[in-house]
Amino acid sequence: MNIKIITYGCQMNERDSERLAVFLQHQGHSLTSAEDEAQVFILNTCSVRAKAEAKALGKLRLLTASKAAYPQRIVGVVGCMVQRLGRDIFRLVRALDFAVGPRALARVPEFITAVAAGQQSLLDLGTAPDASAQDGHISGRATALISILFGCNRQCSYCIVPQVRGPEWSRPAEAIIAEAQRLVAGGVKEITLLGQSIMAYGRCQPVWPRSYRSPRGFEEPLPRLLEALQAIPALRRIRFTSNHPSGCTPELVRALVELPSVSTHLHLPLQSGSDRILGLMRRGYSVAEYSAGIQRVRSALPDLALTIDFIVGLPLETQAEFEMTRRLLAALKFDNAFIFKYSARPHTPAAQWPDDVDPAEKLRRNHVLLAEQNQQCLALNQKLVGRVLEVLIEGPSRRNPQRFSGRTRTNKIVLLEPGSDVRPGDLVRVSIQQAKMQTLYGRLASEDKF
Repeated sequence: MNIKIITYGCQMNERDSERLAVFLQHQGHSLTSAEDEAQVFILNTCSVRAKAEAKALGKLRLLTASKAAYPQRIVGVVGCMVQRLGRDIFRLVRALDFAVGPRALARVPEFITAVAAGQQSLLDLGTAPDASAQDGHISGRATALISILFGCNRQCSYCIVPQVRGPEWSRPAEAIIAEAQRLVAGGVKEITLLGQSIMAYGRCQPVWPRSYRSPRGFEEPLPRLLEALQAIPALRRIRFTSNHPSGCTPELVRALVELPSVSTHLHLPLQSGSDRILGLMRRGYSVAEYSAGIQRVRSALPDLALTIDFIVGLPLETQAEFEMTRRLLAALKFDNAFIFKYSARPHTPAAQWPDDVDPAEKLRRNHVLLAEQNQQCLALNQKLVGRVLEVLIEGPSRRNPQRFSGRTRTNKIVLLEPGSDVRPGDLVRVSIQQAKMQTLYGRLASEDKF
């Protein structure tokens, strides 16, 4: 059957969709990006914000309604929204054929076969991550995602992730290294390690054999893993996300300094510039502790790119506390910031509080921070004009296929001038000619290849 997968949400969902695509291809199915060619539609969903769920539910209802005209069409849904809603999803979306949680993706091919044979309303929420079903990748790409940590043990008051992804579970290091080796043998030049709170990798169960000794004397599981991956010949770059500030230990900073293949980019969500709001959020650090931590990292890595998350409009957030966030954003100067309006998630502590920030005020606060951050992005990027940067080519730009697109070690997007003699996977030297808020523009420098 021709199958179209539609993905909402984070890189973990992107990786899950890729795994799902490989499961389906192994069963003889074909993938399509065209809706008019698809016989089966699968939506991979997100529950982090109410807007993401509403968007997915709307699309599901459109697709199930189309079954009146296309009675053989199969519509399924997977991911975090399924885990949250359980069997209630069949009440919200009539004529939905199957629903699968993120821990049971390997059952999707079986469910498609069962629905085609006449079964209805199939559900599996899974019980634990399937360690045997992680290593599946679409070939022909220069970059790849590897999931190393599932779930989250933190209990931030606003966050639904622990409910829908479950407790932390780390994959054995040897399995991750073997997966990376196979990817590199297939032409991959860059891998991104994924986890909900990736710096907690290996802290809940052993991931290394007791006999293992790190060549550099690393004791923590994540720095050990970065060191082992760096030793893979032809692997040019390693990234990891998403992070929690508490995991930015001196040993991890040492790994960033000593391991040249590891990207000098950290995404360290702060969420608020108010200590009271951080306490309500249960983030586990103060503004002063966060600020001191990033200053230590920046001292060790002057070229570090730091990106961040903020949430505005949490219940009980005052105008004065929002201004604390705005001033902190201006003072710390981040390379990028992802700013979200608070939306209540069911069964979280914050959902029990009075949502006393007006929606229009949430939107205003969001726009204020975005405007501030956009100015910072442009100013920081303009400082790179005239410099020669190492860029890993990813492929043709989505918006302008005449230009090749790549990323720097600090995760900046770079577009090359048309006609550049490069291929996906090339590591090249690029002279930056122009800078915009989110994109750098450049041309190949002399002696361009590394």
